[in-house]
Amino acid sequence: MPPNMMKAIRLHEHGGPEVLRYEEVPVPELKPGEVLVRVHAVGINPPDWYLRDGMANLPPETRPKFDLPVIPGTDVSGVVEAIAANVDGFSVGDEVFGLLRFPSFDASAYAEYVAAPAFDLARKPPNIDHVHAAGAPMAGLTAWQFLIELGHDHPSPFQAARHHPVALDAGKTVLVNGAAGGVGHFAVQLAKWKGARVIAVASGTHESFLHKLGVDEFLDYTRSRPEETVRDVDLVVDTAGTRESSRLLRTLKRGGALFPVFLGKYDSEEIARRGVTVSGTQVRPNGPQLAELGQLLDASTVRVAIDSTFPLAEARAAHERAARGHIQGKIVLTVA
Repeated sequence: MPPNMMKAIRLHEHGGPEVLRYEEVPVPELKPGEVLVRVHAVGINPPDWYLRDGMANLPPETRPKFDLPVIPGTDVSGVVEAIAANVDGFSVGDEVFGLLRFPSFDASAYAEYVAAPAFDLARKPPNIDHVHAAGAPMAGLTAWQFLIELGHDHPSPFQAARHHPVALDAGKTVLVNGAAGGVGHFAVQLAKWKGARVIAVASGTHESFLHKLGVDEFLDYTRSRPEETVRDVDLVVDTAGTRESSRLLRTLKRGGALFPVFLGKYDSEEIARRGVTVSGTQVRPNGPQLAELGQLLDASTVRVAIDSTFPLAEARAAHERAARGHIQGKIVLTVA
């Protein structure tokens, strides 16, 4: 039986990494359709620090509702401890991983135990450990739903039209901006898995890492701007989301597409004039898709790069690492 109390990270106020508190809270109670997971590792993602900051960078109409205090986090890997009613396909003792409840902030993943909707989980690939599994769900599913299969009918808060992935094959060229980060390094690998030619844009410190992931061409953005040197790309995946994202439209051929993972500003007249499209979505939990990605992870066709790990109690240091930027892969919290 799990204990009544557990350790978790909570926010009682918004601010910098210093507002993350390590404290004792009740173990969550299960509702129908949920499983209790004993957490072994937690993946850190940008929404975690958006929540910590008070989501000031998001338009008010797109901000999920929540109450303080709140436990951040959505990505976990661990072991099933208990199962509620109406759950099929999992047993106590199963190793699982998942993106939980996103885009709400109700997942409460920075903790020793989480109550997880069964649909949000998949079995952890046996050939990878909990740290690498925890780094996969949000970033991996984001890349999957942008590039491979949307897999849900939830409208995006950022556009009215339904997102449609571009069919990738050996005849397509994909430019990934921010290629070394969490979503970026998955996007690179999934595009290569589909046979596409991949141009990776990142700082020079990541060149060797990205060549090991199989990219065909590397551009150091500190030395040259992709819009000045690249033309006739079929698809741009922009994981950086800067205010200058529209400059990447210049790299596309007519009929091409730009997929912004984060918010960017694009001129509709310029998009029409260039004959291209700009399309995005908001990632959603999807256990079956995660199981498909898990097969690629298990076979080492796709791998999770780990930038750094920190114990759960040192979540502040993990967020400080994230704030320094130039992350290579994923930052993960470990839970004893």
